[in-house]
Amino acid sequence: MVDTPLLILASASPRRLALLQQAGIEPDKLRPSEIDETPQKRESPRILAKRLARTKAEVARLWAESHEDLSGCFILAADTVVSVGRRILPKPDTPEVAEDCLRLLSGRSHKAQTGVCMISPAGKVRQRLVETKVRFRRLQASQDIAYYIASEEWRGKAAGYAIQGLAGSFVTKLVGSYTNVVGLPLSETVSLLKGDGYPIYSHWPEKAVPV
Repeated sequence: MVDTPLLILASASPRRLALLQQAGIEPDKLRPSEIDETPQKRESPRILAKRLARTKAEVARLWAESHEDLSGCFILAADTVVSVGRRILPKPDTPEVAEDCLRLLSGRSHKAQTGVCMISPAGKVRQRLVETKVRFRRLQASQDIAYYIASEEWRGKAAGYAIQGLAGSFVTKLVGSYTNVVGLPLSETVSLLKGDGYPIYSHWPEKAVPV
């Protein structure tokens, strides 16, 4: 029997882990990469998402190279950037910032752009950038926004909302990948891994749910 190569997910996001598990993929190690996510001067949302994903993957690779038992592993990293035009929205750390984000998104369209970076055991770097367009209905400040802020769901989320949670009720239109907005475009991620020989389907039989 051929050993399954190890997979390191360079992320602390429970949403990305859950999405991988949904596709039958179980990372062997979780290695969040602590990096400066500040946009560079005049950096576009697309370039930022790709740069951050690549940097996170490279940091995780350096860590893996210092551990003999992790040699020959796959490394996967991703970063999601939400923008309105060229304006990049933050991951709010206060209710006030989260409220500002929701007021900006109210009644208009925005883009969620996720950069995905995979480094193969041979050191090959492959990247994808996936973009999804999302439109919110007009939000009432005293109800929708106020109660959402009180829910605390916005914490740690790009642009201060989680489409897979309560904020899903704000969305009136979505064009593109839903899982991309959650934090990891599954189809594109699976294609990256599969394209370099990661055994995507090895655990499917044991995970299949009888119909």
